[in-house]
Amino acid sequence: MKKFGRRADEMPMRLPAAVPDAPVAAPTVRPVPPPLPPVETSVASSAPSLFAPPPRHEQPSHHPVMSASLRERVIEQIEPSVATTVSRDVLRRQIEEIIHGIANQERLELSGREQLFLAEEIADDMTGYGPLRPLLLDETINDIMINGPSNVYVERAGKLERVAVRFRDNDHIASVAQKIASQVGRRVDESSPMVDCRLPDGSRVNIILPPLAIHSPCISIRKFPSRRYNIAGMIENGTMNTAIGQLLEIASRCRLNVLVSGGTGSGKTTLLNALSQFIDHSERIVTIEDAAELQLQQPHVISLETRPPSLEGTGQVNQRDLLWNALRMRPDRIVVGEVRGAEAFDMLQAMNTGHDGSISTVHANSARDALTRVENMVQMGQVNLPSRAIRSQIVAALDLIVQVERMRDGQRRIVQISEVIGLEGEVITTNDIALFEYKDEDVHGRISGTYRSTNAVPKFKSRLVYYGLDRAWADAMRQI
Repeated sequence: MKKFGRRADEMPMRLPAAVPDAPVAAPTVRPVPPPLPPVETSVASSAPSLFAPPPRHEQPSHHPVMSASLRERVIEQIEPSVATTVSRDVLRRQIEEIIHGIANQERLELSGREQLFLAEEIADDMTGYGPLRPLLLDETINDIMINGPSNVYVERAGKLERVAVRFRDNDHIASVAQKIASQVGRRVDESSPMVDCRLPDGSRVNIILPPLAIHSPCISIRKFPSRRYNIAGMIENGTMNTAIGQLLEIASRCRLNVLVSGGTGSGKTTLLNALSQFIDHSERIVTIEDAAELQLQQPHVISLETRPPSLEGTGQVNQRDLLWNALRMRPDRIVVGEVRGAEAFDMLQAMNTGHDGSISTVHANSARDALTRVENMVQMGQVNLPSRAIRSQIVAALDLIVQVERMRDGQRRIVQISEVIGLEGEVITTNDIALFEYKDEDVHGRISGTYRSTNAVPKFKSRLVYYGLDRAWADAMRQI
């Protein structure tokens, strides 16, 4: 039978084949949606038709289509090119109609709830990210980790937990991964099995496919929070106290070069976004990232993003290339999302050539480790540069190192603010402006503690005086 919008010789497009178990097994994890309001005739009649009416079979029990899953039979009657032109709600309602028609014809024992669940699943597969949709909409989830069709974990409030979300099979995961990558102009397949990309809302995505991932395609999503945290919000949720927030505000307003250090998932990017709120709106800011995540509020922001190599191995643009280009764009500040390699040398050069107030992040377990990591990354690109010359560059470039940590109670906290003082012999000297000290733990497992300070005069006091914020700094130090 000829379908709507197709030539007779065209084959219908199908999603990856469903597992031929019970044809309409309802997902056990999705909350039951409230009953949908009745669709008015005028609205339904105005929607474009996605499919032809189900074919009538005089002997349904002997028809070969009966051996296929109900999901495949529904998809066979949908024209993909038309489905992409309507909203998800319209698509879901029309999919419900065809499921209801097939169920009545074949006398399938399907409850209204099961029909609704199946319509939701098919609509999500065609217009979104399939089983990922409810997880992406859940604002309490920070990370989503897909390890296999039935092995999905999420992070809530800093704690990992397994959820009952299911994919049909490995092909279903790969199909969702390819849809995510294609939306930002990236590709992921057997020839290019790894990719870093982002969702339209800025959430960071890492995908790795077989044969590199042995058992199943793996997708890791760091969700972009719908609530954009500022310093006040981070004080409220316990990331820092008021005095620490005042110190960071003064550091940003005085155009100090800041390096935010911490482990994976410790909140480095969130803190960097919060620090950026104090940048003057008259400044020109250039951001450089592997996957664009920063959401600066200033009007004069240029966002640059790296590009992976093509299939021929050409056309790659890394962070170092973007840093070289950024220096020609007359920036007032340069913000590097994360320093990972040889671009550390160019970041230090930028901080030493008139781009005060630049901010970057680095993976490290402490402020001292952050300095060592930066030195090692500089050596990756400048092999013949003496260690003392590298350390001199670091001392001249960096003013503050802010260490953030996700503690065992799941709370992300600023645990250390260190000032880079100078070079004594071959050792970079630092001073802890503020250090978090563990105190106790309540009955709910939540850690409490206080900040300790040395109250030493900072090396950059002349800059505080220049901006008229030396007294504000002294007041904040007394409150720690």
